[in-house]
Amino acid sequence: MSQHQFARWMVVYDIADPRRLGHVFRRLKKEGVPLQYSVFALETSATKMGALMAQLATLIDKREDDVRAYRLPVNAWETTLGASILPQGVLL
Repeated sequence: MSQHQFARWMVVYDIADPRRLGHVFRRLKKEGVPLQYSVFALETSATKMGALMAQLATLIDKREDDVRAYRLPVNAWETTLGASILPQGVLL
């Protein structure tokens, strides 16, 4: 995969402090779609994902918080149960 080719990413986090949690949530909300509490889906390049993770690193306390990003495979298996939390027409 090229560094500039778009891919799907899942970002998950566990932030100990409510203020830092708010900062991380608002930053991720600018880039992606919240799927569940502390889980976001993004579609971006590896380069931009690296820049986003660097920005998030400035918002967290590395001794207490945990932020992880996973690139999802192109043909990932997916199924859902229950009501969709995504707006109609948004597919991941």
